[in-house]
Amino acid sequence: MRASVGDRLLMHGRIVGQRDRVAEVVEVLGTNGLPPYRVRFEDGHETVMSPGPDTVVRPRERP
Repeated sequence: MRASVGDRLLMHGRIVGQRDRVAEVVEVLGTNGLPPYRVRFEDGHETVMSPGPDTVVRPRERP
């Protein structure tokens, strides 16, 4: 998995009925776009994470 600042991570719910979560990559801490990433969730919470197989990178829209 590779991501850049501004990309969004879509994390699928692991439990039936649990909604998906979206976080924006605000800093790439690994080399060449690899994890870990500092991310900001929709509610403003920030954390450092290494996404698992239930996560998809959605590239930011570039002009």
